[in-house]
Amino acid sequence: MSKTAPDPQRVREASLEELHRLRLPLPPPDFPLVWEPGDQVELRAGGEIEARAACLNVVLSRALGMPPELAVQWLAESRLVDHLTPPEWQFVAEGQGDERSFALHLEALFALSWLLGIALDLDPMRPCALDALQERLPNLAQGESFDAWRRRTLAAPRDAIASAEQLDLYYCLDWSLRRLPAPGPIDLNAVGQRRWALEWAVMFAGPYHGAPPRWEQVDLST
Repeated sequence: MSKTAPDPQRVREASLEELHRLRLPLPPPDFPLVWEPGDQVELRAGGEIEARAACLNVVLSRALGMPPELAVQWLAESRLVDHLTPPEWQFVAEGQGDERSFALHLEALFALSWLLGIALDLDPMRPCALDALQERLPNLAQGESFDAWRRRTLAAPRDAIASAEQLDLYYCLDWSLRRLPAPGPIDLNAVGQRRWALEWAVMFAGPYHGAPPRWEQVDLST
């Protein structure tokens, strides 16, 4: 369900205050807003976010050593094969691609889990704890099905406005960390991965917005 997006300037001021608190450089005054006054915002459907999280969980598990046969079988039984991007499928099924780059999706998966309400916060100075996150995701080692995981977690997706506010913060953080490393354990790659998930999941409608991007179409160049 779409809502009127919050005042983008007010949200930006809050994002800049957070950067100041973290002693990070602030974007220039002409740094673009993520949305305009009067735009509408909504979150992708919970089932779509769950499917993307489940797929990334399999991708990450493959990077950590899960056999391809088991990964493909789980995806097929869960009817999720078509939800993978072509590079993800090539990596999961055939081992093609840079394993290290796929392992970086841990932080994107963490952001998706936050959007689903099964991770508590997205503190920019706190990296994802793999063990704690895996407890909230499908237990592939024990053969937990996609449907069984959904019943176990009972996801409660975040409010679209709160999600948009997080997106603006990570949009600013991404700019900042390209210029000065963070004073903590999180790095530019982690922030970029979280922003990727937020950019994909938070959808805007207005004069300057096109169709929501597919996962592989998300633009992080700005």
